[in-house]
Amino acid sequence: MSWIDIGPIEAIPLRGARRVRTPHGCVAVFRTDALEVFAASAVCPHRGGPLDEGIVHGTRVTCPLHNWVFDLATGQAVDEDARIDTFPARIEAGRVLIDLTRLADRAA
Repeated sequence: MSWIDIGPIEAIPLRGARRVRTPHGCVAVFRTDALEVFAASAVCPHRGGPLDEGIVHGTRVTCPLHNWVFDLATGQAVDEDARIDTFPARIEAGRVLIDLTRLADRAA
């Protein structure tokens, strides 16, 4: 794995998200609890809605355009046959780290 430091945990709002631009595409990093983060696709597969602007509830996010709900741990849509990509994320010494190996491999 190739971990990338994207900044302090405080830079991501509680029960919110931050969009991270990478050379291989955008990723949304969600903060669901004081010390819990998830990284996933920043775009809803339904109509391209900005998931980083969605409503975070528990370990799920609701797309702001058409209310599709995704599980942030698995990427699976709750009531639809759809999925978003997820990426490993962790907190280390108050910093958020994400691994974008899968995103880079897909772009290659």
